[in-house]
Amino acid sequence: MSLEKLPEVDAAYIAGLIDGEGTVTLTRKHRNENRQLAVTISSTEQNLLDFVKQTLGVGKITRKRVAQTHHSPSYTYAVYNRQALRLLEQVRPYLRGYKAARTELILRDYLALTPRNGKYTEKLQQARQHFEKAVLDIKPLSNS
Repeated sequence: MSLEKLPEVDAAYIAGLIDGEGTVTLTRKHRNENRQLAVTISSTEQNLLDFVKQTLGVGKITRKRVAQTHHSPSYTYAVYNRQALRLLEQVRPYLRGYKAARTELILRDYLALTPRNGKYTEKLQQARQHFEKAVLDIKPLSNS
């Protein structure tokens, strides 16, 4: 799980990519599982995502299916769980808007509510569900 200390300029740049084209969320791989932390960035410029992956030394880039022939190929960089947590620790000062608020809550509570062994007491499970709802309820402000 190596995610080296980022130079300030790279942390700020990657934070901008996350704010503009990314997500900070809790996602499920399987229906009845707890959600896991995910940080993603999508772009039609693969070289941008290659830079992020090379700079961070972790994560994965996938190619999205093109729905229409006139659409450009699109790619998504993703990093999960503790690696995503380490990334958020470093980009937190540079995030703006609702992703900054989600990041604050995640950095404060995620580890305490995510046992490494995956074993949850009933009380911990309830706290975890409350946490997941609180994170996902933080949404962008609409312009209406």
